Amino acid sequence: MSNHSKHQDKPRIGITIGDINGIGPEVIIKSLRDNRLLNYLTPVIYGSSKVLSYYRKTLKYEDFNFTQVKDDGKFQNRKVNVVNCWNEMIEINTGEVTEGGGKSSFLALEKATQHLKQGFIDAIVTAPINKNNIQNDKFKFAGHTEYLTEKFGAKESLMFMATDNLKVGVVTGHLPIKEVSKKLTKELITEKLSIMEASLRNDFGIQKPKIALLGLNPHAGENGLLGKEDDEVIKPVINQFKNEGKLVFGPYPADGFFGKNDYTKFDAVLAMYHDQGLIPFKTLAFENGVNFTAGLPIIRTSPDHGTAYDIAGKNTASESSMLQAIYMAKDIYVNHNKDKEYSETGSANN
Repeated sequence: MSNHSKHQDKPRIGITIGDINGIGPEVIIKSLRDNRLLNYLTPVIYGSSKVLSYYRKTLKYEDFNFTQVKDDGKFQNRKVNVVNCWNEMIEINTGEVTEGGGKSSFLALEKATQHLKQGFIDAIVTAPINKNNIQNDKFKFAGHTEYLTEKFGAKESLMFMATDNLKVGVVTGHLPIKEVSKKLTKELITEKLSIMEASLRNDFGIQKPKIALLGLNPHAGENGLLGKEDDEVIKPVINQFKNEGKLVFGPYPADGFFGKNDYTKFDAVLAMYHDQGLIPFKTLAFENGVNFTAGLPIIRTSPDHGTAYDIAGKNTASESSMLQAIYMAKDIYVNHNKDKEYSETGSANN
């Protein structure tokens, strides 16, 4: 699959520019200004040199340099590489939702996905898109996760929010709350839990992961008084995994679990629906949280924030989450290639 020798190169991390009117370009520029990053990986931005030049000037980051790449895969080490994904003029309207913002974010994602399939890059980091203006004939998905899951032929994937000391996955993702109970089956929980357990071992290098499952209902159902899903759907899955020798526990009432810091006793937490997992995660880890899509045959991370149009172009966006997403993509790549030892400068010692 790969068109470059993984034995010689540092990991090549593709970064899609996202919505050009949001904070994506800003947090990318801020993340890649520090040249020390180039000791560990080769960044490849998918977007437009014109957009980057515009924001470099607007934000007064004249020290941010990049090189434009004309030929597929001919990336330069120790440089920030840029692949131009469109030739036509797309206007920048910072802080606004525009058709051009959606079009450009899709073209960047499409090109990066193609390069990932061809093996020109080793991982992809996606800057935020607007889930409405990106929709087109080729993109009819709730978000990046669903698009990449289909593109790479995965049956199922897991939205996995991660920092060094807190990892939270969700069984049901972008779904109206009234649909959650109907969608929550033993099969789906088993699938998501299996992906999480394998990801903790293979992607994060935790040999015997300890996982907590949250209950769906208040007080985890209060023995059926507040709903039967916890006893009838979630508990049997936990018991099945325990019988297989896995360290899986719960279901825990979500409020007390986070309120009493019980999450610190586990390697990861599986929540039943989007807000149940993401509200505590973003409260505890907003500055440096990363969204990792587990269960795909490729590596994809993204910052855990959105386009943030309200602060776009104002030079107030924190690059911390984007920087963590770039480093996490690199770390997971290295974990996958542990048999090849990387020196600090990133080239393998054979």
